Amino acid sequence: QVQLVESGGGLVQAGGSLRLSCAASGSIFSINVMGWYRQAPGKQRELVATITNVHSTNYADSVKGRFTISRDNAKNTVYLQMNSLKPEDTAVYYCNYENYYPKFGSWGQGTQVTVSS
Repeated sequence: QVQLVESGGGLVQAGGSLRLSCAASGSIFSINVMGWYRQAPGKQRELVATITNVHSTNYADSVKGRFTISRDNAKNTVYLQMNSLKPEDTAVYYCNYENYYPKFGSWGQGTQVTVSS
């Protein structure tokens, strides 16, 4: 399986920026998707952004134009650059790894992002 370790969360004022990182280790195969999801208190976990091993990206409408996902395949690390942060971006952000074949997935432990108004 794959282990994921996130870093980079914290407290920031509205309009500020944060960069999240997620390092993967273990049984990493060449064809996979890595991504970020978030869960706010009392809400379901939701997609933020994903990126494939060939750097194809997908974003939630709520973060388009403000967040950028990227990855370094050599380091097995995915990043989430978050700009123009809003209080509604406050949530626990989780890193996700989905392997194409064999099919399996892994989650990180989560990192708190808090945006104050």
